[in-house]
Parts: sequence; structure tokens; C-alpha cells
Amino acid sequence: MNSKAVFAIGMVYVGCGLNNVFLEYLIKEDPGSGHLITFLQFIFIALHGFIFTAKFGTVKPKIRLYDYLTLVFMFFVTNVVNNWAFNFNIPVPLHMIFRAGSLIANMIMGIWILKKSYTFSKYLSVAMITIGIIICTVLSSGKESLKACTDCNEKPIAAADEEHFFWWLIGVVLLTGALLLSARMGIYQEYLTGRYGKHPEEALYYTHLLSLPGFLIYYSSIIEHAEIATQSEPFNIPILSISVPWLWLYLVGNVITQYMCISSVYVLTTECSSLTLTLVITLRKFFSLLFSIIYFQNPFTWAHWFGTILVFSGTLIFTDVPNRIKNLEFFQRFKVKQE
Repeated sequence: MNSKAVFAIGMVYVGCGLNNVFLEYLIKEDPGSGHLITFLQFIFIALHGFIFTAKFGTVKPKIRLYDYLTLVFMFFVTNVVNNWAFNFNIPVPLHMIFRAGSLIANMIMGIWILKKSYTFSKYLSVAMITIGIIICTVLSSGKESLKACTDCNEKPIAAADEEHFFWWLIGVVLLTGALLLSARMGIYQEYLTGRYGKHPEEALYYTHLLSLPGFLIYYSSIIEHAEIATQSEPFNIPILSISVPWLWLYLVGNVITQYMCISSVYVLTTECSSLTLTLVITLRKFFSLLFSIIYFQNPFTWAHWFGTILVFSGTLIFTDVPNRIKNLEFFQRFKVKQE
């Protein structure tokens, strides 16, 4: 493994891990800031791509802009809905586990649209992931997550519990829709790759750039939560002799680490095998989940752990990691020596 790949793996853990930390701080302070977070991420990546990918507009795209429109629509809606779900009493650990169910959505879309058939191990892994997500979803809808309700103390317990469950259910529906749409987007990306070849940096730039007008729909929410961020408690920076609102520091940290995470994953797709990439991403999600539970003291019971193990074990089986590990050269040599 070359130094570039090793550095990228380190940046995946650092960038994606820190991104989840900043995200959770933001959601705890302002649960409705999802549109603002998404908008700032898109602005940053679009500006970076304009400078370094499009070279200030001097480089023409390899893929027709017309063909990007469908991809942009699905990409924009998926990202907005995923962040918007936090406004519906969805805790961060549940959000992370739920999105790990992308394999389920991919299989459903593969059977429905591409008429694919799968092996028994694929169906088994999907069943494990489905059961794991259901366990964590049901448990996360209980009273232990009732504290996510912003005005529960002002209402009778029964009424607060009922209202909390209703909005939580809306959040689950949103996440489910985003999951299926993301899988459909993956199929369309395969079509574009087959037609035009691989252009990941260009696709990253144009999907973010062309999505920006869509945020006009949410301009009032973006302005409202930008004002909330501005009015948050100030943080004094002695070296610069200035004060910066805490939430804006979290937002900047979230945006930068989001780019670190995405760009590092793109590097790994070209520098590492699919096995390495799968292991890195799966372990990164698991470590981020552990950190979220321990550091932020999110409610997590033994049943949550059982559901989580099912999700990640099913993911490894789906990607055939156990068999691929057995076939690695190191293990083959070890087997020969034993014989």
C-alpha cells in the first residue's frame, strides 16, 4: 500500500470522525440547522471545484451538463432530506445506523429496476441488516429518546410522548425515502460512468454546483438558523483578539471535515482495492458510532448493540469480506505452511 493510500485512510478516519463530532454538537444546539449545514457544505465544495477542477471555468466538463440534471436532483434531495431528518427527533446514532442500510436499498432497486438476482449470502446479509435497523429504530423511538423533544416539559407526559413519536415517525419516513433515492442515484451514476467513463472530481464539483439554486426553497430556514448561529455564545480567540460565535466555529469545522472525508474516499477508490475501501468505511462508521455513544452519552442498551452488530456484520457479509480475506495472499501462504 503506497503512502498516498495510507494518508487517505488516515484522513477518512480523521475527517469523517471529526465531521460527525461537529455535526452532533450542531444538532444538539440547533436541531433545525440541517438546511444551513447542507448549504454551507455545498458552497464550499462548489467553490473548491470551481478553482481546482474547473480552473475558474476554463476546463470544459467531460459529461454533458444536461446529463447531470437528473443526478443533481436526486443528489440534492438525498442530502437535504438526510440532514433535515434531524429536525424530527432523530438521534445521531440512529441516523448513522439507518444510513448503513444502503445495501438494502441497493438490492431492492437492483431487483426492481435492473432485474438482478442474488446469492443466498446476499439475502442473508440483507436480512441481518434489516433486523438490526428495525431493532435500533424501534428502541430509538421509545421514552429514552424523548428528551429530543424541545418542549416536552411544557406538556403532559402522555401528550409529549405521542407528539414526539409522531414527528419521529416522520423522520424515519424521510430517512427511508432518502435511502431508496440514494440507491436509485447509484444506478444512474453507473449509467453515466458506463457512457462517459470515470470523472469523480468533475461529478463531485457539478453535483454540488448545480444543486445550489435548489437552496432558494429553503432560504428562510437558512437565514433563520444562520442568525441563531450568529447569536450563539461567543468564543474569544486571544491571538486574533476577536470573538466568534461557537456555532459558527462548529459549522466551519463541519464543512472543512466534510470535504476532507469525501475527497479522501475518492482517493481510496483509485489507490486501494475494494476490500480495503469496504473495511475502512465500515470500521469508520463503527468507530464514529462508538464515539457518539460514549462521548455524547447517547442512550444505547444491549439490544442497541445487538442491532448494531447485525448491521455491520451483515454489511461485511454482503461485500464478501470474509471470503476475500481468506483468499488474500498472506493467508494462502500461511495455509500452505500449515499443510
